[in-house]
Amino acid sequence: MDDSDQIEAAVFRRLLAHLDSRKDAQNIDLMNLAGFCRNCLSKWYMAAADDAGLEVDYDQARERVYGMPYDQWKLKYQTPATADTVGSFEKSKPV
Repeated sequence: MDDSDQIEAAVFRRLLAHLDSRKDAQNIDLMNLAGFCRNCLSKWYMAAADDAGLEVDYDQARERVYGMPYDQWKLKYQTPATADTVGSFEKSKPV
């Protein structure tokens, strides 16, 4: 692993720590503001593992990103989306 790989790995860990500290930032809010969410990160993590010849399934990737099983995180921290956030999400979807 070269220096840039180490730096990128550290940045990813810091991003996960930041998201973990901001459980109030719901996935739909992240999607509306930035166009990606924790589930997107999980899919990217799984794809990167596949590119490296490693087998990581979606549940394993989500547990890495969420810091716990997804169903547990969802029960503890996910709040219902408002009509406004759902409307914004629907408007921002690519055609």
